[in-house]
Amino acid sequence: MRPPAPLLLLLLLLLAAAGVSAAAPGLAPDLLAPGCPDRCVCDDQLVVQCAGQHLTRFPADLPLATRQLILSNNRLAELPPLQLNYLSDLVYLDCSNNSLQDISESTFGNLRKLAYLDLSFNALTRVGDRTFGPLASLVMLRMTDNPGLWELHGDALAENEALQVLDVSRNNLTGLNVSALRALPALRSLGLAGNPWSCGCAGQDLGLWVALETYKFQDEGQTVCGSPADMQGLRLGEMGIQLRTLCHQTLGSWDYIFFVVIGFVIFAAGTVSAWMMGIVMVLYERYVKKKDEQLGADNDEESNELVHRPRARTDRDNRSLITSHTV
Repeated sequence: MRPPAPLLLLLLLLLAAAGVSAAAPGLAPDLLAPGCPDRCVCDDQLVVQCAGQHLTRFPADLPLATRQLILSNNRLAELPPLQLNYLSDLVYLDCSNNSLQDISESTFGNLRKLAYLDLSFNALTRVGDRTFGPLASLVMLRMTDNPGLWELHGDALAENEALQVLDVSRNNLTGLNVSALRALPALRSLGLAGNPWSCGCAGQDLGLWVALETYKFQDEGQTVCGSPADMQGLRLGEMGIQLRTLCHQTLGSWDYIFFVVIGFVIFAAGTVSAWMMGIVMVLYERYVKKKDEQLGADNDEESNELVHRPRARTDRDNRSLITSHTV
């Protein structure tokens, strides 16, 4: 007895599907779910967990929809911009405890949704101009424990208006551009402890800012001076007002030289101006006097003409009268 036609058709379809799966066992998973890098764990919440896997290279084949990427406790030496910027939906990136040495504006060029970035415990040495510029949504930036980090460029955070928490503790920073930090409207918390801050006159603005806005600073009591030698270990906030007074109390030799030069320039300019003014006034007076003399001469000539004309006419009339009497 033959099975009904619809049942036979269904059996054939099932056999065909089984045959395709057996012939290409890797096809079905690729179609049903995005790939996940080796030694990483991906979940349905778009979180990719690659922590502590001794990775030396950035993981390949990351799902493009990844929202959280955890790469901490590996041996990564770089973040390749081309691969990282494919993850345009990334919101959370943890790269702490690696060997990163260099980051730039191109590193994060397309991560406009990134809100949390952790670059702590790496080998960074400097952060250049506009490094974090593309991160328009960045709220928290942790960049602690980079022993060689000596420079944070004043414009590195110039466009991060959403930034609320910045932690640069335990690096090798000696100064910061206070004007750039004041320009961050949302900044609420700043970690500066463990850096060898310069407490000379060049660092007075930072010290004064710490003193005036203590509430913003994490571990303010451990934010201390690293130089000069006689100020080592003193709290940066306490030195702020003192530096303001000390650095503006007396004038240095260059200040006196500046004032002497400026005084000489002003004196010379005044002398030259007065001399030029005097010359102009003398020339003007001479011109006016010459004009008046010329006018006076013209008036005299006109008067003489008026006087001589009637006299000439009288002489003519007298001669006519004498002639008529004689005749």
